[in-house]
Amino acid sequence: MLITDSSQFPPQLYLAEQVRALDRCAIAQFGIPGLTLMERAGAAAFGLLRTRWPAARHVTVLCGTGNNGGDGFVVARLALQAGLDVRLLQLGDIKKLQGDALASAEKFRQAGGCVELFNELDFSTDLIVDAVLGTGLERAVSGPWETALLAANRHPAPVFALDIPSGLHSDSGRILGCAIRAETTITFIGLKQGMFTGAGPDCCGRIAVDDLEVPSEVYQTVQESARLLRWQTFAAQLVPRRRTLHKGDCGHLLLVGGDTGLLGAVRMAGEAALRTGAGLVSIATRPEHAALIASQRPELMCHGVEQPDALLPLLARADTVAIGPGLGQQEWGQRMLRRVLQSKLPLVVDADALNLLAMEPEQRENWVLTPHPGEAARLLGCTTAEIQADRFLAVSRLQQRYGGVALLKGTGTLISSAPGKQTGLCCEGNPGMASGGMGDLLTGIVGSLVVQGKAIKMAAEMGACLHGAAADLAARAGERGMLATDLLPAIRGLINGDNLNAGD
Repeated sequence: MLITDSSQFPPQLYLAEQVRALDRCAIAQFGIPGLTLMERAGAAAFGLLRTRWPAARHVTVLCGTGNNGGDGFVVARLALQAGLDVRLLQLGDIKKLQGDALASAEKFRQAGGCVELFNELDFSTDLIVDAVLGTGLERAVSGPWETALLAANRHPAPVFALDIPSGLHSDSGRILGCAIRAETTITFIGLKQGMFTGAGPDCCGRIAVDDLEVPSEVYQTVQESARLLRWQTFAAQLVPRRRTLHKGDCGHLLLVGGDTGLLGAVRMAGEAALRTGAGLVSIATRPEHAALIASQRPELMCHGVEQPDALLPLLARADTVAIGPGLGQQEWGQRMLRRVLQSKLPLVVDADALNLLAMEPEQRENWVLTPHPGEAARLLGCTTAEIQADRFLAVSRLQQRYGGVALLKGTGTLISSAPGKQTGLCCEGNPGMASGGMGDLLTGIVGSLVVQGKAIKMAAEMGACLHGAAADLAARAGERGMLATDLLPAIRGLINGDNLNAGD
């Protein structure tokens, strides 16, 4: 079955080897010939091609020498039989074609198709089909393959990728030297985890998935590596509040931050916590900031705190502490963090609290760490590029080193809670979130959910999805110029069950 609506995607995400295992199981245990699966893949791709680009008459298909190329031969044959002008360009030694791919190439020739060696792309083509390199790629693209991929990216025609854009690592989402930037990607049997994080979304464009009529029993033979998280799943679990509920039932969050000149971050985190439903939110900040924040948002209980011991009565009344927004890395922030770390309360740790933690690492189980890639690099003692090269590995290492729950922000936010447990991937959100203050909102949201009784893993996953879904609603007015505070009305609406199709 072909699924083009991302809100209807199955939650399972797979490694490339896991999908190959599913493929082998379908062939060996359920008697589906490999060539039949290839024919189904090509037919699904051609059907989507006709739907997405109905006016396309001149189609160029770039084929490699593996099974991905075999899928391309099927698409080319079907396009030829439909009366389209088809040009098939071969990458690699055609003598290396074997098995099902070779059979598909022969069927293309028998249908009257001509195979040319890749030289250059015809600028009159309406559409380029990428069937060059599949999910098995592990080394950097080079030579004529690099030339072909770069030429496709420069070409004005849209690119339609089969299974995965050539050059994109299907497990990590990193680009191996260079990669196709497709307008649409159709993937087969299962969703690959690298399509949704790192460079995956940029390379894949719009994603569709087809299970190739593989029996459901096949999927029971392989445990997926990660799971897609969507707000609509969490929204379905929302229940009306009890009529007798009072603020004490909804938790008390203490936010610590706002060093000199940095009051905006902690103020936004506080308001996000309130809009998510926390009963009480206290803010411990610099004395000169307390009255100003209270005048802007009087529902926030602001306390001027100069010395760490002044935190003690606030900690005694709180259910959870969120620390980091606007904390700074100077002496005041260091002293506040040390005092908070002496508490046994659940913690949400963000921003400069993470940078300070990187200098003096420790491990505990009742906290959520919410780094962006730069902060994650400092926490792990590596570079931001290394974090982005394999975000799944990075979030796993963060969790193992620091304990609790690690939430790695960025495109395809990842949440890891324990070794061996499936990583969650939040697919909500948009590029409009690339502005200051967005992370501060997430800190407040996650802290609010914890004080309202959510387990820290659930709070991290639900919070990330609520944050992203609110941003998707706010982006309906445009991604450019979107402010963090633009999300606040959407956060309130979503947590109350409104706009449940926000991520569609």
